[in-house]
Formats: sequence, C-alpha cells, structure tokens
Amino acid sequence: MHCSRVAFAVLSLIFLCVASGARADEPGLKLRMQPELIPYSLGRGEPSDVFIDADSVEGHQDQELEAVGSVRLRKRGAAVFSDQLHFSFPDQQLTATGHVRFEKDGDVVTGEQFFYDLNNDSGYMDEPEYRLSRFGARGSARRLVAVTPNLANIEKGTFTTCDVGDDDWFMRADRLELDRIRDIGEAHDATVVFKGVPILYSPYLDFSLSGGRKTGLLPPTFGHTGQSGFQYSQPFYWNIAPNRDLTVSPTLLAKRGVLTDGNFRYLEPGAKGEMRGEYLPDDRVKRDTRWAYLWKHEQNFGNGFSGKLDLQGVSDDAYFTDLSSKIAYTSQTNLNREGDLSYDGGWWNVNTRVQRFQTLQDPLAPVTPPYAQVPQVKLNMNRQTDVHLDFGLQGEYVEFSHPTLINGTRETVYPSVSAPFQTPYFYVTPKAGFSTTRYSFQDSTTPDASRNLPIYSLDSGLTFERETSLGGRAFLQTLEPRLYYVYIPFRAQDQLPNFDTAQADFNFMQMFSENQFTGGDRINDANQLTAAITSRLIDPDSGDEQLRFTLGERFYFKTQQVSLTPGVSDSQNTDVLAAVTGHITKNWFTDLNTQYSIENSQTQQTNAVLRFHPEIGKALNFGYRYTRESQEQADVSAEWPIGGRWTGLARYNYSLQNSSLLEGLLGFEYTAGCWAARFVMHRFATATDVYTNAVFFQLELTGVSRIGASPLELLRQNITGYEKTNEKRPVEYNPFPSY
Repeated sequence: MHCSRVAFAVLSLIFLCVASGARADEPGLKLRMQPELIPYSLGRGEPSDVFIDADSVEGHQDQELEAVGSVRLRKRGAAVFSDQLHFSFPDQQLTATGHVRFEKDGDVVTGEQFFYDLNNDSGYMDEPEYRLSRFGARGSARRLVAVTPNLANIEKGTFTTCDVGDDDWFMRADRLELDRIRDIGEAHDATVVFKGVPILYSPYLDFSLSGGRKTGLLPPTFGHTGQSGFQYSQPFYWNIAPNRDLTVSPTLLAKRGVLTDGNFRYLEPGAKGEMRGEYLPDDRVKRDTRWAYLWKHEQNFGNGFSGKLDLQGVSDDAYFTDLSSKIAYTSQTNLNREGDLSYDGGWWNVNTRVQRFQTLQDPLAPVTPPYAQVPQVKLNMNRQTDVHLDFGLQGEYVEFSHPTLINGTRETVYPSVSAPFQTPYFYVTPKAGFSTTRYSFQDSTTPDASRNLPIYSLDSGLTFERETSLGGRAFLQTLEPRLYYVYIPFRAQDQLPNFDTAQADFNFMQMFSENQFTGGDRINDANQLTAAITSRLIDPDSGDEQLRFTLGERFYFKTQQVSLTPGVSDSQNTDVLAAVTGHITKNWFTDLNTQYSIENSQTQQTNAVLRFHPEIGKALNFGYRYTRESQEQADVSAEWPIGGRWTGLARYNYSLQNSSLLEGLLGFEYTAGCWAARFVMHRFATATDVYTNAVFFQLELTGVSRIGASPLELLRQNITGYEKTNEKRPVEYNPFPSY
C-alpha cells in the first residue's frame, strides 16, 4: 500500500475497507490525500491522540509502518521530527533517523538516530544535543538514555546553563543522571571547566536540578579578614527530612586554627526553631578555647498556649570582633537569654518571661549590664461592648535582679475605659484610666514605694477625600487632621528606682502616646495637645498609597517636671515634626523625617533617605542622619553599571561628628549570563578604634553552584535595592508553535 503525505488516520479508513471485503495488502490498492494532520491510534486498543505527517507512508496492517520525508509525529505532549521513521505495531516501538528532533514537556533532544518505546515512554539517542528548558540547561553526550519519563542517563556528556554558542563553563562527566522525581543530578567522574581551564574535579558530584535542598558537600568558601587571615570552609549539608536539615562547616582560619560551625533547623507541627554552635578548640592568637551557641525555638502547645526560647552565648567579650566578618554580630552588646510562656484567651492574654543577658564589654567604652527579669508576668485585657464602651487592663509583675545594683520587684495595674465613636468621616475616643505601681526591695534598709496616677486622654480625627492629578496621573488625595489631648497630674518620682526605663524617641508614634518614657518606672506629667495633619496620595485602581505628607506639633500647657535623673528637667520644647514618605516619581523614593524646635530655632534631629531604583542592577541611595549633640552621619550606597558587563558596588557610611569611617564597602560584579563573579572589600568598626577588614570573592555558575565566600547577604544589607544581575528567568517555550 502506498500513499502520498497520508496520516495514520488514512490507514484506519483502509482497515474499514478491509473489514467490508477489501484486502489491505492487495497490490494496486492506493489512496492519496492532501497533506494534513489526522489523529490515529498506533495501538490496538482505543484510539489515542496521535498525529503524523510525512511526504510518504507505506506499511502492512498490524505489522509495521515506514514514513519518509519531513516526518512529524506527536503523541501525549511529545513530538518527533525526522527524515525517516519506522514503527513496529506489535512492539509499539519506533526508530527515527536523519535530523531527528525529539520534544517533550519543553525539553528538546536532537541527533541522527532515535529509538523510542511508546509502551513505557523510554528510549535512547546517539550523539545527541539536549536542552532542558525548565532548568535552563543544555549539553551534549555520546548517548542519552530515557530510562523512564522522569529519569535520564547521559553517557560521556556535558552539562551547562550557558546559552548556545557560549561555553564559558560546563561540567564534563563520564556518566550524568538526571532524576526529575528526586530533583537530583548526579555526575560521576566529573570535571568543572571554566574558560577552558579545569577548576574542580570530583569522582562524584550531585546537585539539585531546581536549586532545592539535598544532602551533600556544598561548594567551598574562602575569604580573608584582618583578624583571622585567610579562611577556607568546606560545608556539608544533610537534608535530614523535608522539615529538618543540618549544615556542618569546618573552617580553617590561617592565624587561629580550625573552627567548626553546626547549624540545625527544624519545622515541626506546631514548632519551629534553629540551633547553632561554633567551637574553636585552641585559638593560636588568644591561646584559649572559644565557642558560641544560639538556640531559637517557637512552640504552639494548642488551646491558646505558646512558648518561645531565645538562648545565646559566647566564650568571651571579643568573640565576635575577632571571629566574625558580619557587622550584625560584631555590633551586639547584650546577648539575650530568654524563655516565654503565653496564653491567648481572645480578648485577654498573659505572658510569663524569664530574661537574662550576657553583656559583651568594650574595654574602652564599658557599659552597665541591664537588669535580669526573673520573672516577668504581663496581663493584657481589652473587652469591647455593644454600648460603645471598651474596657482595658494592663497588669505586670516583674522581679529585677542585678549583681551590683539594687534589686527589687515592681507591680503595676492600669485599668482604663474608653468610649470610641466612629463614622466613615470622623472619630472621637475619650479615655480614662488609673495607674497603680508598687515597689518592694530586697535591701531591708530601702523602704517600699508606690505611685498612683489618673490618666486622661481624648483622641479625634477627620478624613476628607478628593480626586486629583499629579504629573498627568490620577490620584485620590486625602486630608486627615488629628487632635490628641493628654492630661496626667504631676507625681514626684525621684525616689523610685530606674530598672528598665529610658527616654523614648520623639516621633509620630510617640507623639500620640500617653507616656514619653519606655518601661514602667516613670510616667510623665502632662497637660498637652498634639495636632497633626496627614495627606496621602492613593492610586485609585490598586488602592496603594504612593506618597504621604505629615506635619505635627505638640503644645505643652504646663512644663513637664518628671525626669529620669533627679533634679534634672526632661521637659521637651514645643517641637514640630514633618515627614514625607513614598514615591515622588516612578523610580524615586524618599523617606524624610525632621524634628524642629521652634523655641530654640534649631533642628533637633533629621533622618533623610533618597533612593533611585529604575531597574534591576541600578540602585542609588543617599542617607543623612542627625541628632543634636549625639550623631551626624552621611550614608551613600550604590549598585550601578560601569561599562560592559561590569557593575560597581559601594557603600560609604561616615561619621561627620567624629570624622571617622563607620562602615565602608567597595566591590565589583561581572555578569556573563550563565556565570557571575563578585569581588567585595568590607571595612567596619567593631569597637572603639578597632576595625575589621574582610575580603570576599565568589564565582557563581548559574543553576549549579557558587564557589568562594558569598557577599550576597552583605550586599543586600548595605545596598538597599541590590539585586543580582545574573538571575536567569526561564523563558516560556512552546514545542508546537504551528499548532
């Protein structure tokens, strides 16, 4: 039987003719049709979605079929293109030769000869070129064997994430196994080649196909710090279970010895946490054993009960300044050691806490350790009623312990009642409460003390809206005036101790609070009115706030007398606060806050941030912080292309008050599509007149591994808006564009 450009469905018509008396193998029986794609079953059961198209097709019923010339076959999301195709009906197997192209689920394999078994979706191809679109990878091999639809073996092959024609790096392996079910790639007798130079060899390498978690050696990291010299770390990752993992990282410190770091993470039903420990058995510089530990745990016991642990400690005061290259660690002074147990009853909750600290001392700037709270019990209640009345209660019992200062207990009860009245356009909330505090001391010579204070406040606000436009863009603009009045009579409190109280920062949140102090040892006297007005620009389509303007001032009708230090007035002037926050244009963002003293005609503090972030790989940040008689800092950071594939990275945080560098960073990033290299130098103050210098170098082979010390976390912390420029986003690929 011969036919020109005929589909398998044509054979089905012939078979119908046979059933009515004609013979399919009878000489001279021919049928011609116009070229088209026609569904036909290659099996003997129910018809399946199979399409074939070729210049010519010939075969015998239930035996075999031969298609020649521009062959195209598709079945269940797979497609085969070739010059010639032979199909065996009894075995359900096909062999394609000549310019073969096999496509399945977006993956593409090309070669000269292809064998495929339709029964179990398995087969092989000799001398193939392959592309895995889901993972952005490609390569070549002596033979590629599809064992199952999700398991492939590549013999004498290569693997890379570089684009076609770009072989900057590739992995060459004697045998490469790609398992989609386990999301694992395993390479045997593997060599990583970069720029034509072998940089890594291993008899066995494994990696995640999608970048997920898996057990094995992680890429080594190396770097340099002024305190410890050259550093080399070889981490091992153990994927214990989907909800548990462990990373062990022995690190060679050239000047000090070998430090071992273990990090265990877990996520259980109702619980999660992290345990970390570091151990340096014999520091050759300090000539002592050094260690550190951290355990953070959160537990939900059910029925409203929950708990928390936060335990931290180090062997000595200089541990972080000597052994860490991260400012987040070296800037720590008090290491928390805390345990909490809480109950949430809906409209009321209670929390019990025991808290101590390890205080790390700087010999040139010693600090007084904070009090331990052993224990602290806090009760909070807020009950709403149907008659516009809210009842609240704040209660606290805490026992303060200190090795050198006076020890004692503090008991506080603060009941209150408020009557909120609210409409869509305005609200008003009067509130009255009475705070009672009692102190008792372990020192028998110090008499007990108490404090009783009524507290009154009235909060009110209006909301106006209108449609407006700015720069040709439509907005919804609001105008929201607010008045907040507080009255608290004066009570002398100089005789009371100061266990945990400090002056609160003067900001918009504090402007609308009753007390200017944090902690419970001082409550300011007040006869004051805070007036503020806020205007927001809102996108009418998304409801997102684009820009906010706020102006506020506190008016004192009576000079405040309560202070932290006996005999010293902490009364604040009638200061004005102003803030502008949000996007001033599509790419420019600002966050400006300033406090101005009208009485002294001077600025008290300013915090200004201006950011420009037009696209990935471009970010400019300008910052300025000023507090009168305390600090004045300028902060500039940037990620910006400097030519070709090079990107410059920098941060400069400078104290204008002390004329000294607080933190500096300078680096470069080179992006070449399938790989990137980063070189970063970092310098920051760890103690008075003490600096740490660190050097980071990293080579990232996109989609496989990173070699060297990673500066990514450091860059994200120092350069707001930093993003890797080599993030490879998968491209949607349609294997059947003509259909």
